[in-house]
Amino acid sequence: DTGIGFFDHMLSAVAKHGLIDLTVRVQGDLAVDGHHTVEDTGIVFGAALAQALGDKKGIRRVGSCFLPMDESLAFCALDISGRPYLAFDAAFPAEMCGGYASELTEEFFRAVSVSSGITLHLKAEGRNTHHMIEALYKAFARALRDAAALDPRVKGVPSTKGVL
Repeated sequence: DTGIGFFDHMLSAVAKHGLIDLTVRVQGDLAVDGHHTVEDTGIVFGAALAQALGDKKGIRRVGSCFLPMDESLAFCALDISGRPYLAFDAAFPAEMCGGYASELTEEFFRAVSVSSGITLHLKAEGRNTHHMIEALYKAFARALRDAAALDPRVKGVPSTKGVL
């Protein structure tokens, strides 16, 4: 419950496709715009994610997903590396999806990357802004689900240096 209907829809998609138990209640400065609400939600989500991952022992670490949504195609590759980085490539045809500014998609993922310590690459192509953004959120969720999954073959942290 962020006060931005489309953003709530995207967070629900992340929870569903990422198999994440997620409850979000935000009281932001929506009288100004949605920027701080979306960015701050990303910061808190990323910090909670880092806490949930704990010492990262036994995780697969890396995940990726191509996700089609009608005419749109999104790609996400991520590394739970401890090194935050965002590469974002998407040109949205429309500035808004309901009360959500399309440019906030990049802001959300930048905040998640920095506060969680995840290297994150996102790319989308398409003609429908709603489909492009939704495909990005779902691709992120699927890639995260794979990267955070425990693998019984992984002993300790998945790094040749012994730390993430």
